[in-house]
Amino acid sequence: MSLISQAFASADAAAATTIGSPGMIGQLVMLGGFVVIFWLLIWRPQSKRAKEHKQLLAAISKGDEVVTTGGIVGKVVSVSDDFVTLQVGANVELNFQKSAVAAILPKGTMKAIK
Repeated sequence: MSLISQAFASADAAAATTIGSPGMIGQLVMLGGFVVIFWLLIWRPQSKRAKEHKQLLAAISKGDEVVTTGGIVGKVVSVSDDFVTLQVGANVELNFQKSAVAAILPKGTMKAIK
């Protein structure tokens, strides 16, 4: 009689674990949800910012007033493929990597700061 009760107990325990545990489909849905959240919150905004910065760097031309990532404000004197020369004061010109330019400022910003 104890063998029969043990068999029923074993079958009940196995049924309880299969009903309560998430299946393979549930795990794939969770993984897919995490991928979508990751893409929406991290990947997409970062790629959008990178695209905008690339367009900003392509639009830099001589005479523009810009600010660098270090906070230096200057007027563009010359532009090459990878570098930009900024006039930051009277007879003071500094060379920067083009990627160091953070923003193009409206005309007249340097005069308003002084």
